[in-house]
Amino acid sequence: MTAIKLVIFDCDGVLIDSEAMGATALADAISDAGVPMTTQTAERTFSGAGRDETHALIDGLGLDATHVLTDAGARLGTLFAQGVPPVPGMLRLLAALDVPVCVASNSSVERLRASLGRTQLAAFFGPHIYSAEHVAHSKPAPDLALHCLAQMNTAAAHAVFVDDNIHGIRCARTAGVLAIGLVGPSDHRPGHADTLRAAGADYVVHGAAELGTLLARLTQLSAEAVPTP
Repeated sequence: MTAIKLVIFDCDGVLIDSEAMGATALADAISDAGVPMTTQTAERTFSGAGRDETHALIDGLGLDATHVLTDAGARLGTLFAQGVPPVPGMLRLLAALDVPVCVASNSSVERLRASLGRTQLAAFFGPHIYSAEHVAHSKPAPDLALHCLAQMNTAAAHAVFVDDNIHGIRCARTAGVLAIGLVGPSDHRPGHADTLRAAGADYVVHGAAELGTLLARLTQLSAEAVPTP
């Protein structure tokens, strides 16, 4: 395998510790619309889902998805305004990487600006922050990964994709990109590492420190074999 020349990052739960914030805003909006829901249930149900899947899931509850998501977006904006915490260790990891990076997120452009855009992390990516709004189909379709490869002028064999959800793992694998599943320090989903492996993750790491160690190994490869997971 040739050296890795691009690292593609998911955003929520990988770069920023925002999964619980999004789940709280959505759970409160759904509850106020008439279907009681806890933050934990919302996180299990909607984490990593694309716009079409989220709409379908809310419609399936018998609610007006457009109204609910507008309400949730306003609530989330209020939470983001209070501060968006990076995933612990991620700032150090990005500073240490010496290969190009980009973001591939199912979040909207507006949400990415309001969340990632408020952090120091955004500077590492410049204009290369890509949303599901930039492609025809959100994750788990391969569109976002392929879009990143095209924008960054990189072949699939030279890239890795880091995501904390099965949607991103499947997106990467379908696009022919090495998939790294990340279990963040705030993740409380039982057996999530096994879930990521079952979805096709080539590697699964816990936290930014393990991810940094793995990326250092992968980006230093030349014509050597990929190290054993």
